[in-house]
Amino acid sequence: MGLGSIGPTELLIILAIILLIFGGSKIPGLAKGLGQGIREFKKALSGTEENSSQNKPTDKEKEKNNKQEAKE
Repeated sequence: MGLGSIGPTELLIILAIILLIFGGSKIPGLAKGLGQGIREFKKALSGTEENSSQNKPTDKEKEKNNKQEAKE
């Protein structure tokens, strides 16, 4: 086991500490909040990618614009 890797023993210890700190009833709420946060983050990333691709003209649009400029 190298530096920075988490083995099964360390994972169990971390989970036990989380259970002691937050209690069993709050963990589902924390997991739900974490899941929603991750989902919103991914949605924001995909929205950014869609926006950047929508702003760039496609090859067909570039060709059409070039033909229109050549006619003028």
